Amino acid sequence: MGNQQNSPILALQQQRLLLQMEYVAEKDAYRQQTEEMGLQRQVKRGDAWWPVKMGKSYYNSLNQLVVEVHRQGDEEIEHNFEFGRPVVFFRSQGGPMEGLGNPRGNSENPRISYFPFTGTVSFVDGDRMVVAVPDNGHLIDVQGAENVGIQLFFDETSYKMMFEALDRVIRGKGRLGYLRDLFYTPAMKAETFSFAALHFPYLNPTQEDAVNKVLRAKDVAIVHGPPGTGKTTTLVEAIYETLRRESQVLVCAQSNLAVDWISEKLVDRGVNVLRIGNPTRVNDKMLSFTYERRFEAHPDYDQLWAIRKAIRDLRNHRKRGDEKYHQKIERLKERATELELRINAQLFGEARVIACTLVGSANRLLEGQKFGTLFIDEAAQALEAACWIPIRKVSRVVLAGDHCQLPPTIKSFAALKAGLGKTLMERLVENHPEAVTLLKVQYRMNEEIMRFSSDWFYDNQVESAPEVKYRSILDLDIPMTWIDTSLFDLPEGEKVLFQEEFVGESFGRINKAEAELTLLALENYFKKIGKERILDERLDVGVISPYRAQVQYLRRLFKKRAFFKPYRNLISVNTVDGFQGQERDIILISLVRANDKGQIGFLRDLRRMNVAITRARMKVIILGDASTLTRHPFYKKLYDYIEAL
Repeated sequence: MGNQQNSPILALQQQRLLLQMEYVAEKDAYRQQTEEMGLQRQVKRGDAWWPVKMGKSYYNSLNQLVVEVHRQGDEEIEHNFEFGRPVVFFRSQGGPMEGLGNPRGNSENPRISYFPFTGTVSFVDGDRMVVAVPDNGHLIDVQGAENVGIQLFFDETSYKMMFEALDRVIRGKGRLGYLRDLFYTPAMKAETFSFAALHFPYLNPTQEDAVNKVLRAKDVAIVHGPPGTGKTTTLVEAIYETLRRESQVLVCAQSNLAVDWISEKLVDRGVNVLRIGNPTRVNDKMLSFTYERRFEAHPDYDQLWAIRKAIRDLRNHRKRGDEKYHQKIERLKERATELELRINAQLFGEARVIACTLVGSANRLLEGQKFGTLFIDEAAQALEAACWIPIRKVSRVVLAGDHCQLPPTIKSFAALKAGLGKTLMERLVENHPEAVTLLKVQYRMNEEIMRFSSDWFYDNQVESAPEVKYRSILDLDIPMTWIDTSLFDLPEGEKVLFQEEFVGESFGRINKAEAELTLLALENYFKKIGKERILDERLDVGVISPYRAQVQYLRRLFKKRAFFKPYRNLISVNTVDGFQGQERDIILISLVRANDKGQIGFLRDLRRMNVAITRARMKVIILGDASTLTRHPFYKKLYDYIEAL
């Protein structure tokens, strides 16, 4: 037995080593990017804003010094700034606009010097960002400087939290130790309560099973939701029912976006949600349940603000030889702390759901708090170590997600190969199938779009709800088409090669002719449907490419093409990750890869392709060089499947 006892611990120690590799790889990549990659490329990748205009600075309701930053650059580019991410300010020695049009010459890489502190993104809304900075006088230098920019900094904190969580789990006793052993030991069975099944009239049978399984679980339950099967609906129902039995639950997800999504649905059900952190989509509804807004809306807040202001004034105007200075400061501080605790106790006392990201659950506001149940949404996209951060606070865990869709992002190839990419959800599905419910009815796609995904990824177990089975835009339309670029010339009479090009190291690949053809294919399809109907029914379109360079190229093309002007707000162009959890009437997928060697790079990660195809309600158009792609069994099968429709 001794050996058995150690195996979860050995596995977790192994994981800690892999996480260490990933940490080093990411830190290295960050350093390299910062030193070698031109500023323009950082801006293009969405990892930097430059130039920026510095706005006003003030103390926010959480008593942090914050400063507003406005992006002056190209608003076309989607950026990666979001709440909680660390940032640094820099000054560039080259002129602000030099080199933007001319990649040669040294203005492409103006010399950059960094200001000696890091900030944290508190808030982003379009081209305006609010950054919390240390209150140590450095901000004045930034505000007085020319040619200032801001870039994402390496996220040391998240790693620190993950390492800490793994260490705690490895040493874990009591409930934490029990969950650890259970999760890693197939022979142990997850314990359940037994009571008669509850009936929910607006859920289908598998959704109902899932909710009942969650309510009966003592240790763990897993809701496996393939695309379009109503995973969020089911999860919201499970949370709602759990709250009839518990006074408060913790709800987490990997990304801020996923936390917002589930919070919004819970608020719609009338649940009192307290969101720790700021939402990604900034509107009044989303903001109204954030901790920060609730804090400033509290009746005692004005008094607290006055005390904090008094403390700052005292510090700034300290008189020489003021004997009582320390006493005054201490008295005020005590009073402020007391008020803060009182406001917090009330906000946390009223909330039924505390919602935050996995890493956000380490927030000092949640220190020492315990919960009966933790719900983790999009659990298949989170590193296992991140899941352990909130698990330490709870006695049972419910995971929801789909390990056949997007995996966690991992930079270190070696760590990925050695198994860092294996999520806690995957581990549990393998070790404890008894705790899993697969949702089997999908409400999004035409049957023929769904059928391929169901066969390849879900053992053919997913079926279509009758109301969507035959949905289509045109009569006798074929729901999936593959336009094989290896057979094509563009109509201009010149021979265009549909070949991929490589744009810069880690920026990716681009296939210009295929991009042109993508627009042409959509234009032709739109002409068949007719302008009036597209606008009346607001038929929406997603254009997806796995490669970021292709996405940006496609965006520029759409902007220029007059034909698409009336449809501007119906068409979105993004990477697979950008469409996570979304759906559109029509989906076009530009696969980019076209070469003689049959190399398809990370298109080999089929889960991405599963996500791309299953975003569509009624029509999928795939553009790709079949001779390159069909050397891979998945794409061969997909191509043959579509040809046979």
